[in-house]
Amino acid sequence: MATKKRALLFANGEARSPYRLRLLPDDYRIAVDGGLRHLRGLGLQPHLLVGDFDSVSAAELESCRQEGAEVLRYPSQKDQTDLELALDAALTRGYREIVIAFGLGGRLDHSLGNLALLSRPDLKEVSLRFDDGETEVFLAGASFRAACQPGDIVSLLPWNGAARDITTTGLEYPLKGETLLPWQTRGVSNLCTGEEFSVSHGQGGLLVIHQRQEDVIQENKT
Repeated sequence: MATKKRALLFANGEARSPYRLRLLPDDYRIAVDGGLRHLRGLGLQPHLLVGDFDSVSAAELESCRQEGAEVLRYPSQKDQTDLELALDAALTRGYREIVIAFGLGGRLDHSLGNLALLSRPDLKEVSLRFDDGETEVFLAGASFRAACQPGDIVSLLPWNGAARDITTTGLEYPLKGETLLPWQTRGVSNLCTGEEFSVSHGQGGLLVIHQRQEDVIQENKT
């Protein structure tokens, strides 16, 4: 069972600057149907393809097979999205650090459905986040610290109800034991003031959206 390496899922959402995605040499790369185009655009090959392949040609699929990729094909009429099936595949293979690249943008229903995967009850012991190198999105634990640079945008959104007792450091507009409500926008578009920010909170889910500055992204590029 994999315990140290991570699974990197390439979804078929927007990729405004795919070169910004931070890659690791031992990533387990999963192409989620049409997300294969993003992976191929970076000159990479998948270890696994998952989907009904309505966005992948037969020739592309066969090419991946010949290059040694595993293929999990599902019918087009199914109860789960291709991304959810790919997430299940990563979990089944023992990965507990999972990054979804290019899982946002495009159709609003897809983006919202993808973000909803962060709330799965069986992922409490799994590190799951969306990250395309420019923007990362994840559900906060009770407390965390994250690297940033001055001017990075950080938004904190209550998730599935009110988020209470929130305290932040390293942000221009600090919160001090306060509550964010799902019908208000107070947590949107805060700014990093240094090289780190921290968040702690009590009851309720808290969605963190961290948008990095371009120069920092390029420094981290591998």
